[in-house]
Amino acid sequence: MEAREALSLLVLLLTYLGLALGGLPGYRMNRAGVALVGASFLVLLGVLDLGEAWAALDAKTLTFLFGVMVLNAHLGYAGFFGLAAEGLLRLARTPLALLVLLTFGAGILSALFLNDTMALLLTPLLLSIARGLGLNPLPYLLALMGAVNTGSLMTPTGNPQNIVVASLSGLSYLGFVQALWLPALLGLLLQVLLLALLYPEVRSLRPLPPLPPLRYRLHRPLLRKGLLVALGLLLAFLLGYPMAQGALVAAGLLLFTRRLRSERYFLRVDWELLVMFGGLFVVTEGVRRLGLVEALLPLAQSPLGLLLAATLLSLLVSNVPAVLLLAPLVGEERGWLLLAGGSTLAGNLTLLASVANLIVAEGGVREGVRVGFLEHLRFGLPLTLLTLALLYLLLAP
Repeated sequence: MEAREALSLLVLLLTYLGLALGGLPGYRMNRAGVALVGASFLVLLGVLDLGEAWAALDAKTLTFLFGVMVLNAHLGYAGFFGLAAEGLLRLARTPLALLVLLTFGAGILSALFLNDTMALLLTPLLLSIARGLGLNPLPYLLALMGAVNTGSLMTPTGNPQNIVVASLSGLSYLGFVQALWLPALLGLLLQVLLLALLYPEVRSLRPLPPLPPLRYRLHRPLLRKGLLVALGLLLAFLLGYPMAQGALVAAGLLLFTRRLRSERYFLRVDWELLVMFGGLFVVTEGVRRLGLVEALLPLAQSPLGLLLAATLLSLLVSNVPAVLLLAPLVGEERGWLLLAGGSTLAGNLTLLASVANLIVAEGGVREGVRVGFLEHLRFGLPLTLLTLALLYLLLAP
């Protein structure tokens, strides 16, 4: 028994190490592979059997995430995100206005349509605009990184960890938004002030030349249907309709079409993320069965402790694993909101702290623009500390 427990603990240690590093050195596994291998080894060691592993999966979270991905795929094919970006950025008459519109536009879009999706779609558009206007793209790339992280805090659909929190806590969509919209918008404002302080050129009020044309395809029939379904889904959320059920119905309505083959939708579903979630649910159940959750109790004895624990664990093992580890220790609504906030805002601290940051950075590298670790840190460190303090003060009793 002791040998089995020791091996199980080793499996968990290597799993969380792989999640923190994005893979295990010497092995060709990403985070999804690491999570699945860790889960399978826990089943092999008898920590839980296959039936218990299936029972550990949270169907609401997986369904909710899948439905939002299908909606994003539809809107992406329709050209909605390019149209929205163009509409926002055409209002920018000065470098400062461009910074403000980019920050709040990307933040609000991320709150509605997942931060990683926005990072992926907006990075090439932003680089094209900066190049066409003759602007230094670096501060604007930093703005995009911060905006998609901070803005995503606002809603349950903003990022994967919020989806987990909403599914496990039972918080309503409207209740979630009412509690976190103000910290998110104030965080976006803080970001604008920080970047204006760090990069004098973005404070400029000199008129910009006309915006160069953006390259995207607009499919109006798809756009009309997608916006109708998206608005219907948002209304259903606000009226208290179960979020996972609503997302599944929305996905079904969008897939029921003669315009796009189903395969095209499924190509844009992030199956790796869904596999990682499934593996993590099983791994987290293994942690619980081995009695390791109790070891985290000292970290979450107070609201401040829970916020710090969510932040630190998100930096150590990534945000979704951190949320799943701490979820059994959360009781009240404020605790769930602090868990969502800490795990989300931690993504701004370093260049490596969120997948969205890496997506933007890699998009910049492909266009010859490098965002350095220290360059990001001098923006991300004060932003993270200030937004965490703001979140705690606004949610404190």
